[in-house]
Amino acid sequence: MQLASGESFQLSKPVAGIELITVANADANTLRVTVVGETGAPVVELFDSQSEGLVFGVTSTASTAQQPTPTPEQQLPIELQVIGAPEGSYNVPDASTATKTPTPLRDIPQSIQVVPRQSSEAQGAVNAIDALRSVGVIQAFNSPSNGDVFTIRGFQTTNILHNGLKDYVGGATTGQTQLNDIEQIEVLRGPASVLYGQGNPGGTINFITKQPLSEPYFAASMTVGSYSLYQPTLDISGPLNSDKTLLYRLNVSYFNTESFVDFFNSQRYLIAPVVSWQIDPNTKVTFETEFRYQQQFPRTGLPAVGTVLSNPNGKIPLSLNTLDVNAKNDTTSVLLGYNLEHRFNDNWSWVNAFKVRFVGFLRDSANSVALQPDGRTLRRSEQTDIGGPGVDNEYALDNHVTGKFKIGGLQNELVAGFDLYREINIYNRTMSTVGSIDLFNPVYGQPVGAVTSTLNQKTINDDIGLYIQDLVTLAPNLKLVLGGRGDFVQSSVTNFLNASANRSQPDQAFSPRVGLVYQPIQPISLYASYSQSFSQNLGTAFGGSLFKPSTGTQYEVGVKGDFLSSRLSSTLAVYQLTLSNVLTTDPNNPTFNVQTGEQRSRGIELNVTGEILPGWNAIASYAYTDAQVTKDNVYAIGNRLPNVPFNSASLWTTYTFSKSNLQGLGFGLGLFYVGERQGDLNNAFSVPSYVRTDAAVYYQRGHLGIALNFKNLFNVQYFTPRTINFVYPEDPFTVQGTVSWKF
Repeated sequence: MQLASGESFQLSKPVAGIELITVANADANTLRVTVVGETGAPVVELFDSQSEGLVFGVTSTASTAQQPTPTPEQQLPIELQVIGAPEGSYNVPDASTATKTPTPLRDIPQSIQVVPRQSSEAQGAVNAIDALRSVGVIQAFNSPSNGDVFTIRGFQTTNILHNGLKDYVGGATTGQTQLNDIEQIEVLRGPASVLYGQGNPGGTINFITKQPLSEPYFAASMTVGSYSLYQPTLDISGPLNSDKTLLYRLNVSYFNTESFVDFFNSQRYLIAPVVSWQIDPNTKVTFETEFRYQQQFPRTGLPAVGTVLSNPNGKIPLSLNTLDVNAKNDTTSVLLGYNLEHRFNDNWSWVNAFKVRFVGFLRDSANSVALQPDGRTLRRSEQTDIGGPGVDNEYALDNHVTGKFKIGGLQNELVAGFDLYREINIYNRTMSTVGSIDLFNPVYGQPVGAVTSTLNQKTINDDIGLYIQDLVTLAPNLKLVLGGRGDFVQSSVTNFLNASANRSQPDQAFSPRVGLVYQPIQPISLYASYSQSFSQNLGTAFGGSLFKPSTGTQYEVGVKGDFLSSRLSSTLAVYQLTLSNVLTTDPNNPTFNVQTGEQRSRGIELNVTGEILPGWNAIASYAYTDAQVTKDNVYAIGNRLPNVPFNSASLWTTYTFSKSNLQGLGFGLGLFYVGERQGDLNNAFSVPSYVRTDAAVYYQRGHLGIALNFKNLFNVQYFTPRTINFVYPEDPFTVQGTVSWKF
């Protein structure tokens, strides 16, 4: 956040009563604004505008009633210092996911971490899993349907947002999330139902997309790498008219790669145009579309016996593909949406946002079922979408007002609104027999046998939510957050083959949030919070009673700090998160379930983000997570939740030379540690710990950029648990190089 090197800006007599306004650089991260009044100290206000950014309001004493002769003290100029993140810094001071408005991280009574575009680019990240590797509390893998699967604080999460709107389908079924149109990723840890409705308790991931720029911008890149990887990208933006009220941005990319896995190939397309229109000084609307297409070979993993466990036949080759060469897994996604913002005045504004995502998917591949007792024969089944692609569409609407006002002398920042969400899932799928495969002598192309089952159904999930949240300033260094939300949900299933299996279930829930933030000194915040989440459970118990929603309850305390002139920020959090009303087998009627299950996660988390020295940036995280079964009729009490290590840590750091003949040259280093994890809820097997090392070297000179990224530098062999008795082998050592041109 700087003016051009060595420059300052002055405005003489801009309005009556104001002598001079000066804007100058204070340091690499701070602007100093000085306002001098003609007859006395002016009134200067600073506030955030959603349509115009940071706005200064200046009122002179001349514009008020006649003032007495000013004293010398009154004639002193007013000075403000504005601190922002320098270009290239990893430190992002504000986030909107926790409050729906840009809020300083230190004022949020919950742990939240932001992964900026600069970090993702330096890592050479090609998807969201790559980018979020630096957030040590997240465990991630790509599911058999090739959607991203994330585990936060011990619980798998489907809470995916796209610019603050629910995008659960986008995260689960549209394939790996590409990053070419993503500006930053915000990770809110713990329940978020108070603002976003039903969801898992572990956390929420919000993908913030790139927005149109008022000045012409062009960026193109070409990445090539191991396993025939290549990815061209294009990012262009600028004004569409002379007064710059109509802006556009267009991101286009193509990605293609093979793999260390036999006959594996993946290709993905992304086209994402965005247009914004500043209708008047107080009203702005942004229209966005996004087209994604992914054609990727399905992943089913390998048996644990022969990979992380011993097998009398030896080690299973990690390159083995247990499917057939003609396996199909195609996904098409089209997103349309808008975001309308209107500012009534400096204190009140209104946001109306909508998006719809249409997804079509076509699956035709074998599934791994079970390893036979001989340790080499893998039983499989064939899954086929018939009658055309399956459909998974979602609609999301959010409508809210934000306001700043005082009651009883206390400053309030209010967010209140309602949202609507609908998901429609339709598919016609068969399961058929297919020949088993010998893991040590595979024979492909085996014919598909008889159909064993057919599932042809439509599922509709509706959610209507009313929410309110208030951030109350009790004292200059003490803030209280109070929030609550009521949800009314309805799920229905229509079975086109068996009408007796049709069912519909309504539910309602209230989700509160309470938080307190205390700043004993300016750079330090102490906080405590209580929050809840809920998630609908479909079905009935023995006797016909409907299941209640599962409820997540979290208690969290922590400390946040801003250091080195706010260039570096950190959060230390301690929490307990309990998921209750978990379904478990009815001991008296084993074909039914009861809601006596409970799972609990306790942990400590530390994350540090920002610029340590000029040019030296880092993102570091550590998490201790004790996630276990506390009540259940099937799994032993104390069993650890799957894919949740006790200890995990990550570090990504870069240094860029800014002076001398080395200006523009930079280096990056990444260390990612994941401790031992259990493979399933039975705790039947464990997956070993690992340390992965990444490295980067890059050079930026003028418009040209060159980068080399080395991933899994020491070729460490490591695995991710997939499901009962299966694991995913992860990528070995790879290299990728990128050439970019920006102006």
